[in-house]
Amino acid sequence: MKLQSINPSTEEIVQEYTGHSKQDCVDRVGLSHQAFQEWRSFSLLEKKKCVQRLIETLKERKGVYAELMALEMGKPMHEGVAEIEKSAKCCEYTVQHVHEWLKEEIISSNGEKSYVSFEPLGAILAIMPWNFPFWQVIRFAVPTLLAGNVVLLKHAPNVSGCSLELEKLFIEAGFPKHVFTSLLIPSSETESSVRELILHPFVAGVTLTGSVRAGKSVAKMAGEALKKCVLELGGNDPYIICSDADLNHAANACLTSRMLNSGQTCIAAKRLIVMEDVKKSFEDLLLEQMERVEMDAPLSSSGKMGPLARTDLRDCLHQQIQESIKEGATLRLGGRLPSGKGAFYPPTLLTDVTPRMRAFKEELFGPVVVVVSAKSEEEAVSLANDSEYGLGGAVFTQDLNKGERMAKDKLQAGSCFVNSFVKSDPRFPFGGIKKSGFGRELTAYGIKEFVNIKTVNVFK
Repeated sequence: MKLQSINPSTEEIVQEYTGHSKQDCVDRVGLSHQAFQEWRSFSLLEKKKCVQRLIETLKERKGVYAELMALEMGKPMHEGVAEIEKSAKCCEYTVQHVHEWLKEEIISSNGEKSYVSFEPLGAILAIMPWNFPFWQVIRFAVPTLLAGNVVLLKHAPNVSGCSLELEKLFIEAGFPKHVFTSLLIPSSETESSVRELILHPFVAGVTLTGSVRAGKSVAKMAGEALKKCVLELGGNDPYIICSDADLNHAANACLTSRMLNSGQTCIAAKRLIVMEDVKKSFEDLLLEQMERVEMDAPLSSSGKMGPLARTDLRDCLHQQIQESIKEGATLRLGGRLPSGKGAFYPPTLLTDVTPRMRAFKEELFGPVVVVVSAKSEEEAVSLANDSEYGLGGAVFTQDLNKGERMAKDKLQAGSCFVNSFVKSDPRFPFGGIKKSGFGRELTAYGIKEFVNIKTVNVFK
């Protein structure tokens, strides 16, 4: 069983890896369970020291890790460095606050002593995507490990090198062997192997970041095994541009959100819902800015947009765009497959999009800006919520009270921003509603997803 990392810029094989068989995975689960017995007995201070060393290594090797991401999934070097720096900051924030998140909560009762404690569960299986191969893993793994659990990582096959480097990173930081374990599972074996892992008695829970289809499958398996799961799935985030918005700022924020990681971000600005009276001005600003976005190989220092992660993903995106055009969308920029090698796709602007089109209903995972017109703010909210997803959303207006009311009371999503694009932040919980999943990562809300919230009552 071989797994291949293929450079999406050149379509050349970067590295081949030998996958783990089902028996290998079972054996590693057993070793992970043994490691849990040791790790759970470490004091919180000892665990934090391991994370501190991990932070130092992340900072020292950010260029090395960024280069690996560029080779395996096409992330531009400057974005890869930023991903590692963000991962380090997440670790720093978690270390600073983990004591208060996990401290016992004293409860007044008629007993001598009553409190709620937070105890680790065991091995947590993490099924992670390729688009942020370090950040997605670290933001889950570090809080989970500090809570006393151990981690089994099933990463996306095309970033197997990143997966192995993560395992090496945790070991070198002083975490006991098998506290963080990487499982290399080929795509053809994923469903059956993941099922066996979830059903394994030593696996206590599962978290997945991925597609709705994968989420449904994992949730079904976890339900059958009566095990906790957290799902962070797709997004089709609406950004409402009100008539009184600062259009230059809004256009810049929306475009920054949409072009990040070549548009391969769950919380990107995917549907721009613009008031009819400013639609033309806003579209012209978008077009002007998008025409300046250029593509380049991710290993260059140009700061330009890289390719998509795989050619099959690029081809699927192109089909969605072409069908939306047939359904009546207007193509103002891009929308054509480049010649030559690589999974590159140009910045693309679709306007006059309506709810019946694929570009409105489906998540477009690439550098595609979709503009939808609304006659009123009430219609804009209705269009924004007309989605099976509920990950993020934003409102742009100079009336901050109005913007806050719309974000808080009207938009149906896990994260809602005013006058800024949505981004994950270690200081806030992250996750979605509807088909964007359930459960949260980050902060006290995230760390308590995989603990036993235990009531302790002591009587004479």
